[in-house]
Amino acid sequence: MNLAEGVQFVSFAVLAAATIVTALGVVLLENIVYSAFLLGGVFISIAGMYLLLNADFVAAAQVLVYVGAINVLILFAIMLVNKTEVFQPMKNAWFRKGATALVCVGLFALLATMVRSTSWAVLDSIAPIESTAIRLGEHFFSDFLLPFELASVLLLIAMIGAIVLARREFVPEETDAEREVVFRLPERPREPVGAIGESSSASDNS
Repeated sequence: MNLAEGVQFVSFAVLAAATIVTALGVVLLENIVYSAFLLGGVFISIAGMYLLLNADFVAAAQVLVYVGAINVLILFAIMLVNKTEVFQPMKNAWFRKGATALVCVGLFALLATMVRSTSWAVLDSIAPIESTAIRLGEHFFSDFLLPFELASVLLLIAMIGAIVLARREFVPEETDAEREVVFRLPERPREPVGAIGESSSASDNS
């Protein structure tokens, strides 16, 4: 998209803020269903950034594959898991949280160093790309073939894990008597006819 410089800056700031806020919600919220929905917001925000970079095919693939397939698969896996056990607080939880915070700070420092050391100068003369899909296909099957296949294996592992988590344990077959008891509605205790007549006459006298 050929947008003005101010519009591009404002759009990038809004998309970056949305990505950061939704990513923090994915990590910090205790409700895993809300985290899965916010993960879809992260994917949509990144798709908007791809549009600012004139990568229309990548943006469409981001929405169709990640939001429409992977995020929906995560939601189905979460909702199909039937956790009946009560949550028990883990021992030494502070150590796990500290280790997680240390890893996050290390990754942030690594990414910040990479951003500062990378030259972000934009070239004035850039040859226009006729089709981003053709260029992406060439790179996927030449320069980035190994990461592309590793990503496919990672998605396959995630799908198998979702199936294993969502599968039900074996339930023995029930007999006809048990089914009759299950489908029988509980009846309200009936009062004798004489008691009903006495109660109605007492109400009339009152």
